[in-house]
Amino acid sequence: MTATGGSVYTLCTAAVVQAATALGVDRAALLHDTGISEELLHSSSERIPLSRYLHLYRLALERSGDPDLGLYVGHIMYFAGINLHLYMTTICRNLKEYFNVIPSTIRLRGDSGRVLIRPVGDFIRLEWHPLDASTGNWRPIVDEILRSSAEIVNGISALPVPVRAAEFAYPVPDDTRGLKRAFCANLRFGAAVSCLYFDREVVRYPLVNLGFELGPDFVAGPRMQLEEKEAIDPFLLDVRVAVRRALPGGALTVENLARDMGISRRTLQRRLRELGSSFKQILQDVRETQSRRYLEDPRLAITEIAMLLGYSDQASFSNAFKSWCGCAPSEYRQRGAQ
Repeated sequence: MTATGGSVYTLCTAAVVQAATALGVDRAALLHDTGISEELLHSSSERIPLSRYLHLYRLALERSGDPDLGLYVGHIMYFAGINLHLYMTTICRNLKEYFNVIPSTIRLRGDSGRVLIRPVGDFIRLEWHPLDASTGNWRPIVDEILRSSAEIVNGISALPVPVRAAEFAYPVPDDTRGLKRAFCANLRFGAAVSCLYFDREVVRYPLVNLGFELGPDFVAGPRMQLEEKEAIDPFLLDVRVAVRRALPGGALTVENLARDMGISRRTLQRRLRELGSSFKQILQDVRETQSRRYLEDPRLAITEIAMLLGYSDQASFSNAFKSWCGCAPSEYRQRGAQ
């Protein structure tokens, strides 16, 4: 297997190291032999070359001797993003809305690939498309992505979302017991695309509602976060809530926002003008307001905040934040901690 260019966030690297260590691999030796420092693993916003990441994965697989390594990494990746998933339950109302955001959340991994959601008959198919074709049928990566995706979807839904079938681009392995435990008994191998099948009806399932009181510093309800001390027009509040809900999907436009609210673009723009506002003004205000609140929660990585606000990458968010506050997001967070 060879790798092309690109890079991934150290969150992925740390998950591989953690899984390998749990399987008895010498952590220090693994990091040394791949040229990765321990300090780097504690900075979620840093990136390493994709080729080095895959080299780490290969060594971890070789030294652990466990072909199910990718399943363990996927499980760790699910928990590594648990705070982001909790925030998503305050933004999206059901799995259909969350499925619209999935292509954006996968960006948090870096240049590894993308997830597509397609309706297929009575099912919804979640497909994994790696950017590097050479990893398309490499089992650890495939297992990792499908495992973490299945756990996220089932974890945030208020109702169980079982995997009905799983297809893998790699050949059938000697032992499939781990795969059956992670997914289901209906497994197919040598497929053109690695994917999971869920019942089509799950798109209507509501997401979990924890009352938004997840801790003394976590108050993330969509209206609670956007309401202001002074009275705000109900329509403006609805627009702001809709903007926050749509931001993680990226590329938010006035057309998309109007469609989400169930009104025409002309009606949306007219009503905003009557209230002395505009789509562009509200978009910027929501982003600026939410950026400060998200940065006050140390459990959210800056890369995750950039995604929640609809930016294509951390650099774009940092540039926008500097224009609002005159400092980088990391500096703002550090000042708050002090």
